[in-house]
Amino acid sequence: MSDEKTVGFFINGIGLSPNAEENEACELAASELKRAGISPARLRFEIAKRSVDARKKDRILLVYSVAVTAKDGSAVDLPTKKMKYSITPLYDRSLNVTRGTVRQEAPPLVVGMGPAGLFCALLLAEQGYRPVIIDRGDCVADRLRVHEQFVKEGILDTESNIQFGAGGAGTFSDGKLLTRINDPKISYVLRRFCEFGASEEILRAAKPHIGTDLLVGIVEKILLHIEKLGGRVIYRCRLDEIRETASGAVLAKTTKGEILCSSLVLALGHSARDTYAMLIKNGFPLEAKPFSVGVRIEHLQKKIDEALYGSFAGHPRLGRGEYQLSDTSSGRGVYTFCMCPGGQVVAAASEEGGVVVNGMSRYARDGRNANSAVCVSIRPEDYGATPESAIAFQRKLERAAFVAGGEDYAAPIQTVGDFLAERSGSEPTTVQPTYRDGRVRLASMDRILPTFACEELRRGLWSFERKLHGFAASEALLSGVETRTSSPVRILRTEELTVLGHDRIYPCGEGAGYAGGITSAAVDGIRIAQAILARFAPASD
Repeated sequence: MSDEKTVGFFINGIGLSPNAEENEACELAASELKRAGISPARLRFEIAKRSVDARKKDRILLVYSVAVTAKDGSAVDLPTKKMKYSITPLYDRSLNVTRGTVRQEAPPLVVGMGPAGLFCALLLAEQGYRPVIIDRGDCVADRLRVHEQFVKEGILDTESNIQFGAGGAGTFSDGKLLTRINDPKISYVLRRFCEFGASEEILRAAKPHIGTDLLVGIVEKILLHIEKLGGRVIYRCRLDEIRETASGAVLAKTTKGEILCSSLVLALGHSARDTYAMLIKNGFPLEAKPFSVGVRIEHLQKKIDEALYGSFAGHPRLGRGEYQLSDTSSGRGVYTFCMCPGGQVVAAASEEGGVVVNGMSRYARDGRNANSAVCVSIRPEDYGATPESAIAFQRKLERAAFVAGGEDYAAPIQTVGDFLAERSGSEPTTVQPTYRDGRVRLASMDRILPTFACEELRRGLWSFERKLHGFAASEALLSGVETRTSSPVRILRTEELTVLGHDRIYPCGEGAGYAGGITSAAVDGIRIAQAILARFAPASD
């Protein structure tokens, strides 16, 4: 819920050389308005967005959108004359909430501390609803410790790991905030991240990121803020059962005891397979959905920069090169996902006997390698079209990767040259693996992934080579398997955002099948919080 009042406009598409100063974009915007008969004297000009146009290697451009508002805060009408640059409205999209009147028997309970759960609990807390937020994993500091133990010693904690704990899976992912959804709440999410410690650069960048090293501190600050506002934060607390009382309240049975709540938010994350099983057993409506599986590919970041930017590679205003590639010519689809410039491949298992890879970068993105997922679309008919078979499909691939890696959580790897030639055995050369500090074993992805997936990956690699020179270089490195790209199931919910047949239980975020990444998950968490606020009276009333 937000007001759509026009307060100004954007002047879009102002392209400048990377060597030009940013304020030149504002000067060009002012000059263009002057030519249109509008005096810029009373107006404020600010850089709103900045992206890179690398379509022509000999003419790399930084493309700016400039926000135009009145210095005195009054509304500014859109220009009526045709202009050189495109014009779009600038709205005041402040977040509005309404409060309901239904009495709460107990505070709301939010299950999961990923972005969906965090932003849901944050809004509830700031409105005086004193939520309880739980997670089966640890606080940030302890989570970092147990993950480091897994990296160094191969000792997996199935309750606290890359998937579970404060911040959710997104904490170890570079903190990418790019999303394909178009929702006014996005700007609210970005502003809140800045308030808790993110760089204000995320407000302007076309592909904003926070960085894993900064995101962990931001998550901790948000949770502390929730506690200061009267909320309760409980770690190592797994949801095991749900019971609905005669009064309409919900009783959550957890590893830390029973918690009575007026409303229950299921912000589970995409890896809570045992919780999915509990919901299915108790008759909750879940459906299978499409997802993707594949591998991580690593290149030298320097080579990616050169392929994207040519002679401008390494320019400080361009930053590390990023790509996003896809090919749907076969009818199925293969694409890159979660590209991590200057990053590393991370160990993302959450179950014993399975190997899962993911990627992350620090804020500086200063690592030697670039990596991304290269994934193939999986359709429900590929695995049996039930929630149980969807999870079994993912698990089978993870266990195959575990066996191929030597059954000690080393990752199976294969050079791109070997994979394309359908052979194995070549040792890494210029591109060295970053997974668990090099704890990897040579293997064949054909022994891990389905035949159709490997065929799609090969076709995709050649397709991407045509779009980005060097992508299919023989020395590039694959590691497997990437299976946690999104939730394989969806918890069905009504227009009121509650579970079908369960009036006070709210499925939320990526794990429930309603988001795909940090920003969209946070937006869904806000949406759920607004629904609870509009229905119930504050805890103090």
